[in-house]
Amino acid sequence: MKTILRAAAAALCLAASAGAVASAWPAKPITLVVGYTAGGSVDLVARTIAPELGKRLGQSVVIENLGGAGGTIGAAKVVKAEADGYTLLMGSGSEVSIARLTNPAVRYDGEKDLAPVTFVGTQPMVLVGKPGLPAKNAAELIALARAQPGKLSYASSGVGTPLNLAGELIKQQGQVNITHVPYKGASAMATDLLGGQIDLAVMVLSSALPHIQAGRVQAYGVTNARRSPVAPNVPALAETPALKASTWACGSA
Repeated sequence: MKTILRAAAAALCLAASAGAVASAWPAKPITLVVGYTAGGSVDLVARTIAPELGKRLGQSVVIENLGGAGGTIGAAKVVKAEADGYTLLMGSGSEVSIARLTNPAVRYDGEKDLAPVTFVGTQPMVLVGKPGLPAKNAAELIALARAQPGKLSYASSGVGTPLNLAGELIKQQGQVNITHVPYKGASAMATDLLGGQIDLAVMVLSSALPHIQAGRVQAYGVTNARRSPVAPNVPALAETPALKASTWACGSA
């Protein structure tokens, strides 16, 4: 994982410097904006890459967390920033591609107003439940939700994010009514899930895995078509007949 991220940092360094040779870039610290609160998967990737990127560039790379609105607050800041290479975005599919299609308040086009530098990676999402939830697997969870329409809740990192879309797909395929509760980031979601304030959450696997391994939450399934090698004991949602296996191949950057 760290090797891949270091390679991405090198690619980011080369791509960014190629467009700034004439102005001797970088001559000052660089801000790397994360559109989510600290502790989530995008933040984790940014904080893993930043030291190596700073080392290669010879300048500090400062992480700025601007959580809220499904990552669009941070992305909007980068769009409005001067195009001089000193304000970068650690982006995800949410604020770059999905947001403008689901939220009319988003005034930028991430695919046109942001210049891609390098692809870092992708990983599955996972549906997890609070401690003590009576359903022990995805099939039992679907049955529980059908028996209590509208009473269960699930959290995501915001409206229109891949986590939200995965949650809505689960509802659609399982033919269940579960209330969506948007959050600004993974840390707040995990806190409320562990405390029982919400019933379920769709999280990126890297954010949920420590809680799964410690037995603090119940893992119902990853959104890939097959189980993840890093969590082989967690089933794929595609293994549950009610969730129509052919639809599942969902990842999050």
